[in-house]
Amino acid sequence: MCGITGYIGYRDAYPIIINGLQRLEYRGYDSAGLVLYDGKQINLAKTKGKVSDLIEKVTNKEGHLGIGHTRWATHGVPNDINSHPHTSQSGNLVIVHNGIIENYDTIKKELINRGYTFHSDTDTEVLINLIEEVQKNNNVKLGKAVQIALNEVVGAYAIAVFDRRNPDEIVVARLGSPIAIGVGKDKREFFIASDASPFIEYTKDAIYLDDEEMAIIRVGKDVKIRKIKDDSLVDADIQELQMNLEQIEKGGYEHFMLKEIYEQPRAIKDTYRGRLLRDEGIIKMAGVEDNMKKFLNADRIIIVACGTSWHAGLVAEYIFEEFSRIPVEVEYASEFRYRNPIITEKDVVIAISQSGETADTLAAIKLAKEKGAFVFGVCNVVGSSIARESHAGAYTHAGPEIGVASTKAFTTQITVLSLIALRLARAKGTMSSSDYRLHLQELELIPGKVEQALKVNDHVKEIAKEYLLSTNCLYLGRGYNFPVALEGALKLKEISYIHAEGYPAAEMKHGPIALIDDRMPVIVIAINRGHYEKTVSNIQEIKSRSGKIIAVVTEGDTTVKGIADHIIEIPDTEEAFSPLLTTIPLQLLSYHIAVMRNCNVDQPRNLAKSVTVE
Repeated sequence: MCGITGYIGYRDAYPIIINGLQRLEYRGYDSAGLVLYDGKQINLAKTKGKVSDLIEKVTNKEGHLGIGHTRWATHGVPNDINSHPHTSQSGNLVIVHNGIIENYDTIKKELINRGYTFHSDTDTEVLINLIEEVQKNNNVKLGKAVQIALNEVVGAYAIAVFDRRNPDEIVVARLGSPIAIGVGKDKREFFIASDASPFIEYTKDAIYLDDEEMAIIRVGKDVKIRKIKDDSLVDADIQELQMNLEQIEKGGYEHFMLKEIYEQPRAIKDTYRGRLLRDEGIIKMAGVEDNMKKFLNADRIIIVACGTSWHAGLVAEYIFEEFSRIPVEVEYASEFRYRNPIITEKDVVIAISQSGETADTLAAIKLAKEKGAFVFGVCNVVGSSIARESHAGAYTHAGPEIGVASTKAFTTQITVLSLIALRLARAKGTMSSSDYRLHLQELELIPGKVEQALKVNDHVKEIAKEYLLSTNCLYLGRGYNFPVALEGALKLKEISYIHAEGYPAAEMKHGPIALIDDRMPVIVIAINRGHYEKTVSNIQEIKSRSGKIIAVVTEGDTTVKGIADHIIEIPDTEEAFSPLLTTIPLQLLSYHIAVMRNCNVDQPRNLAKSVTVE
């Protein structure tokens, strides 16, 4: 949620900041703004709406120092005044801020008593005036004032602040919301952003701040990082970025979401490359191997996640329990963190997050660690908070996912979790050698089968035309594909704004059947694995009530073809890996319906890619 970008150096800051804000649009936002400083005056522009609206408002583009922001409203409605950046009362200090200051109201009342006036409803304007008050009362430099002020606030933040009286310095800090610093050649310039995408064409060297750290960035000098609580110095760990410019561009596709759907064969292959060694009959994952005893001695595995990652966890529950015979519980991280869960040292907690920055999942990790559990992280973003907070983990290697509605993250998460389950099954002896090798072989074939599944795109597009005006949809699946029904419904809700619900097929008779009529499309996953006959019976029950049936079936199916209004064929595979295929037509269906409804596919309303606040 929200996006920060900034620049200080010898180049013109304006094009870098605007380009950076456009790169961060995927995070979700409702207003945008920037400030440029040319050494004489602060040039501020901000607006409700998109970055394209902001561009029209910028009149003065001069300056080698600047910061920009895309805001997802928390305190105060989306409007021009509440948009960032915000200035202090004197006009000397400027800030952009992601996150929430929970005790802002108390601080605001105290500052009002001291003569401060406020123009916005935001907690951010309170924070910048608190920093100014600290600076004034303690006669300290900006960095020290930021540190003192942040020790007085409660909440989460990533901030970038500068003082117009010192145009060679920017101060940044983080707690619970990511911030990256790009280091230019010879330290002649620095870049600031919520992730590295805004500056990858300028530098491959980046520093990622940890929670409760702040950095003082000065042109021509080393970045100085300190702990906010005790002022102790921290070594600046410069990492080489692995992403490239091509990965974050559309590459000829109309939308990032469509591009990412089509990237799934490569993404899945990249996820198991170097890990799945079929010829040798082994799975090689350092994070698992180094902690094998923890897994083998576990009383249970607890999976914590949110949204699409939670659905991937539900698929993993079936896979782990069948393959490795370890009890699994799947929890919403947001619920897990607030109840008083029973966690012991013999539990393994697997935390799943595409961004690696999901606030609720991070909080769940910290709770699990406090209780003595072993935490294994699964995420996509190298150097993210979950990667650093976990005891061990595995990256999905899906590449940047820009579309807010997650696609390739889902399939690569399932791939990683399948590899772990297979490795544990082999170590525990809960799967025969022949079955183990069969599953290795089948998993290696999945990218090619996903490519084949993508060939239904034109057919799915034709189906989408018939249902683009629907107001409700029902998704049904059994076993491994019940979570896929949930995920399919979520995708439709996210990007087309059609109400949709996913259910286990057997639960249809326990309520949802009351909704079925000739205007209700029902998407049924009816592959020839598992309880196929029972799913066919469900389809017949829907048909007898005039429901419109879109069935995802195994290639060559004739039974469902004779009942359903539409069928979408996918290749056959082992049941455990079928979610990697059945989800493909559901992603395409949601995409095409959303496009036909003129929805903003990549940036759905009210949603953010990385949910870094509660």
